[in-house]
Amino acid sequence: MLDREECTLFSGAANGAEAYFGATAERYGIDEVNFTFDGHNDARSRGIRVLTHEELKRGDVSLVYIGKMMNREYSPAPLMKRVLQGIWHQVNEGQEIYVIGKILDDGHVKGGTGWGAEFAKLCNKPLYVFDQDKDAWFQWEEMRFKALTSPTITHPHFTGTGTRFLQANGKAAIEALFARSFG
Repeated sequence: MLDREECTLFSGAANGAEAYFGATAERYGIDEVNFTFDGHNDARSRGIRVLTHEELKRGDVSLVYIGKMMNREYSPAPLMKRVLQGIWHQVNEGQEIYVIGKILDDGHVKGGTGWGAEFAKLCNKPLYVFDQDKDAWFQWEEMRFKALTSPTITHPHFTGTGTRFLQANGKAAIEALFARSFG
C-alpha cells in the first residue's frame, strides 16, 4: 500500500469528476495539484496551479489532429484549447490515469476527457476508465479496453479526471478506488 504522504493527485479542479477526485484525495490526506488557467471556472481551490501562457503552449496540440485521431470535431474556441492544454499537463504529470466517463463504440472516451485518455494511450501510461453507463471499470490493454474488476492506485503520482456530469455510480467508483488504494 502506498504512503499517503508521498502521493499526489493531478487533476483540473473542474466541476464533476475532477472536483470529486480532489475532495476524496483531501479526505484521505493526499496532496493535489489542480492545473487551471485564468478564466477557468474552478470547483476547487486546494492545490491550484495556474498555468502561464508559456506553460499552456507546452500542452498545445492541433485540434484538427486530435479530431481526426478521435473521430470528432473540437471547437476552435480559445476556452476549449486551454482546457485541452490543461488536460495535457494532468496526464503528463501523472503516472497512472484514472478517468470517469463513457467509452464510445469506437474505443475513445467521450468529450474533452477523451483527449486525456487518448494522450495517456499515446504516452503508454496505465489507463483506467470507469464507464458510468456500463457501471464498470475498464483498462486500456493490448490496443483495446478490457473489463476490470477493480483497479488500485499503485504509483504515488496519479491523475484523476473525467466528466462534468458525475453520477452516483461514478462517485462510488472514486470512493472505492481510494478505499482500496489507501485503506
